[in-house]
Amino acid sequence: MKRILGIVLIVFFVLAVGGTFWFLWSKSREKPVEFQTEKPAVQDILRKTVATGAIVPRQEVEIKPRVSGVLDELYVEAGAMVKTGDKIARIQIVPDAVSLNRAEAEVRAARIAFDNARRELARNEGLFKQGVISEAEVAKWKTDFALRRQELDAASANQQLVKEGATRGSKASNIIVTSTVDGMVIDVPVKVGFSVTETNNFNAGTTIAAIADMGDMIFQGQVDESEVGKIKQGMKLQIKIGALEEESFEGTLEYIAPKGKEIDGAIQFEIKAAIVPKEGVFIRAGYSANADIVLEEKQQVLAIREAVLQFDEGKTYVEVETAPKTFERRDVEVGLSDGINVEVKSGIGPDDVLKIPGNAGPASMNGRPGGMNARRPRRAR
Repeated sequence: MKRILGIVLIVFFVLAVGGTFWFLWSKSREKPVEFQTEKPAVQDILRKTVATGAIVPRQEVEIKPRVSGVLDELYVEAGAMVKTGDKIARIQIVPDAVSLNRAEAEVRAARIAFDNARRELARNEGLFKQGVISEAEVAKWKTDFALRRQELDAASANQQLVKEGATRGSKASNIIVTSTVDGMVIDVPVKVGFSVTETNNFNAGTTIAAIADMGDMIFQGQVDESEVGKIKQGMKLQIKIGALEEESFEGTLEYIAPKGKEIDGAIQFEIKAAIVPKEGVFIRAGYSANADIVLEEKQQVLAIREAVLQFDEGKTYVEVETAPKTFERRDVEVGLSDGINVEVKSGIGPDDVLKIPGNAGPASMNGRPGGMNARRPRRAR
């Protein structure tokens, strides 16, 4: 029994030692290197910057009242089309107590003067009939009577203006707010019963309605100071509106602000671009949008991913497959880059197979270089 147990222990020891040596030997073996390859592709390369902003009308006019009071009637609502002179609203005058008292006092004074002039004219006409005074004297009293009547009419009209905002028989009225331009009413920020303030030299006044030409819209956005030096008026833009995800609009840069403003700690420059409208697509004012400004473009050029490039002593090169599992270094001359893909001017051809470095990440998707042409991993010894 002891002999059998000894044999078992010896066999177990031998197996343990052998297994340890096999494990160490297998760990010491060099593992095969796995890599991926991809081919260049012919595509467009764009270098662009992005501006954030909104869609606004080129011309937007705020309609304000010429008198203060209470909004009595509204004749339009947002979305209505109006022409110059169309009624927008009616204001009910709330007369100022001091102004009204002054106007009433002027009427009373003018009436007293008028009644006195009428009595004097009647008395002097009687004297003229008796031959006591001359005709020239009567003419003077007639003139004085006409002047007093005119003063009474003016004072009465002024009183009515203070109380009602308009005089009887007058076509012009400050209590009726009218449109000053043709266009669409895009906003009515007040309601019937609101108190409104007139526009004057010291006060902007209450906005009754905003009117704009919705057929002429522009993109208004901001560009960072690091990018503003690269753009110029006349550049083309691709505008994407957040609310219209399936639509893309073309635009032309029209304006770059000569002075920047600090926004959230960064200097931003305002830009404006005209939008080319599309038939059947209505663009509402205030849509948020992004604009891609094309700084430089190369069409249908040979391109590879920047991640495939390698660098050595100031030179740029790639590794090209010359035989299965065999690669050689080739220096390349690169051109325009969009941050992901880069133009290759010389050094490789469209049929060359390139090695993807280990730190380059996986082959790209969506048909870009290394997408459809990417190859499965290979092993090299």
